[in-house]
Amino acid sequence: MSKNIFFISDTHFGHANMLKFTNYDGSRLRPFDSVEELDELMIQNWNEMVKPTDKIYHLGDVVYRCKNRDQIMSRLNGEKVLIKGNHDRDQLGWYMKYFKDIRGTCHIDGNYLLSHFPIHPDSKGRFVRGLHGHIHAQTVMRTVWYPTGNGIEPDPWYRNCCVEVNNYSPVPFELIKEETEKLIEDGIIIIPKKER
Repeated sequence: MSKNIFFISDTHFGHANMLKFTNYDGSRLRPFDSVEELDELMIQNWNEMVKPTDKIYHLGDVVYRCKNRDQIMSRLNGEKVLIKGNHDRDQLGWYMKYFKDIRGTCHIDGNYLLSHFPIHPDSKGRFVRGLHGHIHAQTVMRTVWYPTGNGIEPDPWYRNCCVEVNNYSPVPFELIKEETEKLIEDGIIIIPKKER
């Protein structure tokens, strides 16, 4: 039986101050009345998508000042792998109770690099796409040169897996592969030459 694979980042379970953070336009980053309401929504969305036999990569910042972190983590389905984020500061032993593996970065399917922070463009190397968290509702941008002048646009190589841009839900790997294939077909992402 093959496992479905999912990605999620920056759940920040229990982080009440996240409800006060704003986007650049002044709107609330997480427009919820309470952290408990948000946590319950993320748990529900997680378990509706991820079955106990599925695999899910959490790209960092799992909990923060969360008083009921064990109760939350014990409710989440799937075989979990953690790519540590800057707020994942608890003792390693605590994470090991809930995650099968814990890493700084890793790659899967030979083409997708997983990290908490978006990696520097010079480090893209042989990977087709980088899946990341950390930037919440922001987008990694790139400079483009047009005959009429320079501009900036979203860099499609980066795939933000933060909950704020994914309806507070995990992202299926199949969806990311479909997005990537379309970007390749349209010539927006160029497949890098494999190192020998």
